[in-house]
Amino acid sequence: MGQDYFENIDGRISGTIIDHLNIEFIETDPDRLVLKMPITKATHQPAGILHGGVSVVLAETAASVGTAINIDLSKKIPVGLEINANHVRSKQEGEVYATAIPVHKGRTTMIWEIKITDEQDKLICTSRCTMAVIDKKE
Repeated sequence: MGQDYFENIDGRISGTIIDHLNIEFIETDPDRLVLKMPITKATHQPAGILHGGVSVVLAETAASVGTAINIDLSKKIPVGLEINANHVRSKQEGEVYATAIPVHKGRTTMIWEIKITDEQDKLICTSRCTMAVIDKKE
């Protein structure tokens, strides 16, 4: 499967949104991913709290990587098809953790449930992301 995704992870994410947001991969099992992201001024909205769009980026990153490690990356690539998010609690500083669990792992789509929590495991955002698995162009 796509566990080789992590062999050159630094080169793969350098300069991407993952790099700019300092997202770290804590756990990368095909059936459970945990990502960590610091909250900084760059991730704030004007009111000084975590921007909801940044939470969505974190959630889709978890779903994308989760899909990537479940497919043959020499033939297929994961792309976001749909995402929704419910922002439950605000957060000003510290770190947030995205835990992604697959709801459906099919041949052409995968659906992931992502819960974003703080250091005390309080729910910040809950999201569901549908990923399409498409042919890799030669």
